[in-house]
Amino acid sequence: MAARAVAQRLNADHADYVGPTRSCPQCAQPARYAGRRPKTVESVLGPLTLERAYYHCARCDMGVCPRDAALGVDGTALSPAVTRMVGIVGARVSFVEGHALLHDLAGVEVDPKQVERTAEALGRAIAEDERTVVEAQPPTAPTMYLGMDGTGIPMRLAALAGRRGKQPDGTAKTREVKLCTVWTAEARDAEGRPRRDIGSVSYSAAIESAAATAGPAARSSPFALRVDREAQRRGFAQAPRRVVLGDGAVWIWNVAEEACPGAIHIVDLFHAKEHLATRATAIFGASGDLATAWTHARYAELDAGHLHRLVRALRAHLPTTPAVAQDIHYFFRNRRRMRYPAFRAQGLCVSTGVLEAGCRTAIGARLKRSGMHWTLAGADAIIALRCAILSGRFEDFWERRATQQRAA
Repeated sequence: MAARAVAQRLNADHADYVGPTRSCPQCAQPARYAGRRPKTVESVLGPLTLERAYYHCARCDMGVCPRDAALGVDGTALSPAVTRMVGIVGARVSFVEGHALLHDLAGVEVDPKQVERTAEALGRAIAEDERTVVEAQPPTAPTMYLGMDGTGIPMRLAALAGRRGKQPDGTAKTREVKLCTVWTAEARDAEGRPRRDIGSVSYSAAIESAAATAGPAARSSPFALRVDREAQRRGFAQAPRRVVLGDGAVWIWNVAEEACPGAIHIVDLFHAKEHLATRATAIFGASGDLATAWTHARYAELDAGHLHRLVRALRAHLPTTPAVAQDIHYFFRNRRRMRYPAFRAQGLCVSTGVLEAGCRTAIGARLKRSGMHWTLAGADAIIALRCAILSGRFEDFWERRATQQRAA
């Protein structure tokens, strides 16, 4: 009843008829009025069948209904409200589950393939918005933290062609999503250590390169540009203290030097300890008191800043476990980023779980579910959509989108 009443009211209004001709949006030549054409739109009230003025351009053979743009249904059979709902469910659950949720919670019928197409189209629009709209804000705390990490997601074969990977035959099954997070940590836990401030974390991510182009045509990498945009949005560069955390990968510090000059670099303590736990398993086996005792001793050395003792303990196992050389190089290369007693004395976070949780929350919970395999375009679209929602920017995007549609 409600849908029919709304449709009748809209169809009684013929203000979208602007005369026998109007300018063609494609070629600017006169497009002639060719009557009113029906279109059924899925709305939160149910299906609406709308009658709209239709103009046709003979020169470019293009038709246009001005009312579609005014109502926000140009190029889609979903109302703006339903499109928003599809975006939210598409960012959180599979497209099939999204179809079921829309039916069960809102009584809206959207086919799973249409959920996929709509969510990905919305994600692409958000990704473009992220690249072009940077509304710089002042820092929200005296110390701002920026983290970078990477996590692989399963891809379809076409997105893996020619790429080297970790499979026994040298092929790849995943592509790496690079994630940038920004947060504050002015709160303190029971022991007086910095704790992430609730609601302070923002995310930006994509499957893109972190390698800058060298030579006469040198330019920043796509991911470095992403980090710079996110830093501007959060006022990172203006904060009195700026800290970059990462897992110790070389590409992270290269990007940090470029996008966050002058920031303090810290290897996230969780990741550093993870290296030691992995190596203990290789040295002593998957279980046993020796592995546990050795690991805890190395943790204590790391916490106390005794890296020389830690490296000496690792070196003792080189004859039987040659891979230990990789760990020695890792700790030596990052030694200045592992001055944990000094960092703690300055009241800085050395391990917050934000990076690990970011990879799980922003990426893994949606894109690494069982049986999923992504196209490059589809993955990037859902990543952009998910990051916007988790960062509290979805409404900002929607307001800009509505303003642009009204202006058009």
